[in-house]
Amino acid sequence: MSEIKAVVFDFGGVFTDSPFTAVVEFGAELGLDPRRVTDIVFGAYENDGDHPWHQLERGEISLDTARVLIMERGRSEGHEVDIFGLFAKMAANNAGADQRRPLVEMVEKLRSRGLITGIVTNNVKEFGDGWRGLIPVDELFDWVIDSSNVGVRKPDPQIFMLALEQLNGLQAEEVLFLDDYTANLDAAGQLGINTLLVDTDIDAVIASLEKLTTSHAGS
Repeated sequence: MSEIKAVVFDFGGVFTDSPFTAVVEFGAELGLDPRRVTDIVFGAYENDGDHPWHQLERGEISLDTARVLIMERGRSEGHEVDIFGLFAKMAANNAGADQRRPLVEMVEKLRSRGLITGIVTNNVKEFGDGWRGLIPVDELFDWVIDSSNVGVRKPDPQIFMLALEQLNGLQAEEVLFLDDYTANLDAAGQLGINTLLVDTDIDAVIASLEKLTTSHAGS
């Protein structure tokens, strides 16, 4: 493994609790299986298709338009699924940013060592100020690639190609990408980028990150 010179992070599910955690609570309120809620609201998240949520994250439609289209999808199956209700649950999950403060401190440590840091996030234009306000994004990261600004979303490998273009000529094998969603890691891995899955054990994630960023090829 080559020396890691840049570390790129997802945002939701990494610096906050996973947004999909809120789906379970929301589904319980509606009397729906969480998988049904996920399908209606997000579609097949591991694919990049024409579902309204995918269009929203690519910046092709507005939040209000996506809300209407998703509600229509739910009503076609006899369910009243308003994404604004789900967002209220997600906002509560953002409190997870406090519990994940040690990961923020790890980013600060990486920067002090001279590593490049960046974010690649699937996000929504209307949420921009909100998520950026949870941690000091501009201080922690050299750049941010937001799907709603660049018109491409994970797991399309193209978004990781955009990330590599930000890295001053570094090779893919010199980059580490962290995400809580396996399909996104697989897409990055297709380009030769090293990957690390983020789960709820943040201490273990930090330990792995420490090891990977202090190891050299052949060590």
